[in-house]
Amino acid sequence: MVALGTHNGTLHILDFQGNQVKEIAAHTATINDISFDADGEYIGSCSDDGTVAISSLFTDEKLKFEYHRPMKAIALDPNYSRNYRRFATGGLAGQVLVLTKKTWGGYHKKVLRDGEGPIHSMKWRADLLAWANDAGVKVHDMKTDKGIAFIERPKGIPRPEFLLPHLVWQDDTVLVIGWGTSVKIAAIRIDLSQGLNGIQRTIAAVGSEKYVDIVGSFQTGYHISGIAPFGDLLVVLAYIPDEDEKEKKFSTSVTSRQGTAQRPEIHLVSWKNDEVTTDALPIHGYEHYKAKDYALAHAPFSGSSNAGGQWAAGDEPLYYIVSPKDIVVAKPRDAEDHIAWLLQHDCHEKALAAVEAGQGPTELLDEVGSRYLDHLIIERKYAEAAQRCPKLLRGSPSAWERWVFHFAHLRQLPVLVPYIPTENPQLSDTAYEVSLVALTTNPSFHELLLTTVKNWPPTLYSASPVISAIEPQLNSSSMTDTLKEALAELYVINSQHEKALSLYAELLKPEVFEFIEKYNLHDAIRDKVVNLMILDSKRTAHLLIQHRDIIPPYEVVEQLLHTNKKCDKRYFLHLYLHALFEIDIHAGKDFHDMQVELYADYEPRMVLPFLRTSQHYRLDKAYEIFAQRELVREQVFVLGRMGNAKEALSTIINKLENMEEAVEFVMDQHDDELWEELIRQCLQKPEMVGMLLEHTVGNLDPLYIVSLVPDGLEIPRLRDRLVKIVTDYRTETSLRNGCNDILKADCVDLLVKYYHEARRGVYMASMDQEDISVIVFYCCHAYHLSCLEGGLDLMRLNSNQDSDNGSDDEDGSPSGESRVRCVLCTTAAA
Repeated sequence: MVALGTHNGTLHILDFQGNQVKEIAAHTATINDISFDADGEYIGSCSDDGTVAISSLFTDEKLKFEYHRPMKAIALDPNYSRNYRRFATGGLAGQVLVLTKKTWGGYHKKVLRDGEGPIHSMKWRADLLAWANDAGVKVHDMKTDKGIAFIERPKGIPRPEFLLPHLVWQDDTVLVIGWGTSVKIAAIRIDLSQGLNGIQRTIAAVGSEKYVDIVGSFQTGYHISGIAPFGDLLVVLAYIPDEDEKEKKFSTSVTSRQGTAQRPEIHLVSWKNDEVTTDALPIHGYEHYKAKDYALAHAPFSGSSNAGGQWAAGDEPLYYIVSPKDIVVAKPRDAEDHIAWLLQHDCHEKALAAVEAGQGPTELLDEVGSRYLDHLIIERKYAEAAQRCPKLLRGSPSAWERWVFHFAHLRQLPVLVPYIPTENPQLSDTAYEVSLVALTTNPSFHELLLTTVKNWPPTLYSASPVISAIEPQLNSSSMTDTLKEALAELYVINSQHEKALSLYAELLKPEVFEFIEKYNLHDAIRDKVVNLMILDSKRTAHLLIQHRDIIPPYEVVEQLLHTNKKCDKRYFLHLYLHALFEIDIHAGKDFHDMQVELYADYEPRMVLPFLRTSQHYRLDKAYEIFAQRELVREQVFVLGRMGNAKEALSTIINKLENMEEAVEFVMDQHDDELWEELIRQCLQKPEMVGMLLEHTVGNLDPLYIVSLVPDGLEIPRLRDRLVKIVTDYRTETSLRNGCNDILKADCVDLLVKYYHEARRGVYMASMDQEDISVIVFYCCHAYHLSCLEGGLDLMRLNSNQDSDNGSDDEDGSPSGESRVRCVLCTTAAA
């Protein structure tokens, strides 16, 4: 329970939720202190009216003691109901009184201390009673009735009537003292073991078995208005003094009317004053309050009123901060409280981080995520909300779909599309289709649409709804190249390859050629020749020629000639016809007249090879083209083919002035009259005569040319040229003679070689059963092997006889049968 004492002397008993349970009219003046017993059956109070009242909370039992001096502190024995109704009290009289009920009635009064100044605070735990007066804090062992220790009041703090001391038992052996700006933790010891936290300070009464260790001590930067334990930590109610208060040094206790006080704070600190948390308190009228106007109490109690210690499992301590007009209830903040507070103060990101760090149940993640997204949507931070979705929605398909449609309703779906998952989880096809359709509405989203279509697996959605949303825009101003490309990708997904090809060709996409080959779309490129040529003319020309059976040349030429697109269509014609001519010289014969002009404009070096190869162009038109473009050699060729050799020769001499070409031209024509024409035209130019002399050696007699030269005609470098002609003639004669000698020697060598080869025979055996073997000579004679061997033996025999006799027949022939006549038995006896 919670008890409140008022300035009119009334006690209000409340439950922990603040509901009033009982009201006791205990005093007629301000109540200064309240104390419960350990069982929570009795409540004691003291007042400025000089009385001490003890009341039962469940019966009408009530005791009242009159002392005629203001009483400031009271402490019931924790075992009050079982220990003779014992309690201790004190006040301005300076006496520490212990009253015990006698067995035959009445109370026995004992004075523990007297004459040490007013008693300001008092706390009882187990057998230990602690109180504070002007001098300091004393601890008394009620069991042995001996004083244990005296702890001196901290120096430099205001007098107790301005800043009260605060005592609280951490447990049965640890006393926490908060006074002014000082905190001390005193441990009650029985032996001489090391003090807590490594700090040992012994203040023991002579002859006592117990002593006190000051195991913790620190100074604060604020005034202590209350102190309570929180496990191994301390809860401190802090009053922050302003500069004026520091200067006045509490010279007056009158409540400030200027309203300059600061908001009180709750500090959670360790025994070494390590700050854990700090919270400012929402107290009404705090500007006008002093440090003594606040009080701090805590529950549940363990052993006695205001006793500290750890709370039971499942039971959390409550802290009550009391001001003249407010009571603030504080309790340990669990993870859910912390997260709820963060959400309440719009700290959604911190709340999310807390849940992810395991500070709360995982079920909270959905709630936190949903509230975070709602908050961002309300703030119109759509992009940030979309960015947070993967983290907040995780693998929940239903959550994802709900937010997809919510973003769509807000017309903000494009910002969410980059974060929509395609697997783990996979959403419904409708969610993906709605997302893609949303990207078609604004040109600023078309790039994202294209990227999304390329990245999303086509099995996730149907392309038809998206295509239906784009196609009406094809001829509108909102149609962009990016949207066309996205539409082409959707056509591919929907197996509408010809439509996709049309868009790729229109967009001049380099990959269109691979696309044509991949899907065998050669029939579909009939009307796309110009676009493909603009994209890659050489590759297109090669493609068209490869499939000229599908797209005949006349269709290609027709499209290129009549296109309205800004391009060099004549150059494209040239590339196509040239490539076609190299593959098949007759395939584009209908366009050779055009090709002559195209060669003349774009590739003049190819004109002559084309003229020599083709028979399908008009000579007169070709000559006109070459004359306009001053292509002289080409004119010469056409004139020669037209049969106008003399004009062609004149053109070479007069325009090219190249005697070597002129001589070569005359030689190619095989016309003797042209030689005369060549000489005639050269005689008109002295320089040409000298050049003629140089280049006609071997073709014309130089003396003949010289004889035709008019007397007195000056020919530049004539002597040098004549010397060169003579030298060249001699060299040529010498070369001819040398060549003749070499030719004769080679002939002799070859004849000798032939003779030796002809003397050789080749043995040829029959594969039949008959043993017929033949010897064939390179001179084309053949003999049976047997005939040849017999004839040779006979010739050797006759030769030996002739050499012995030394005689010949009358006709000069060797005697006997010395000739071999077989020749396959004289051609099988004729």
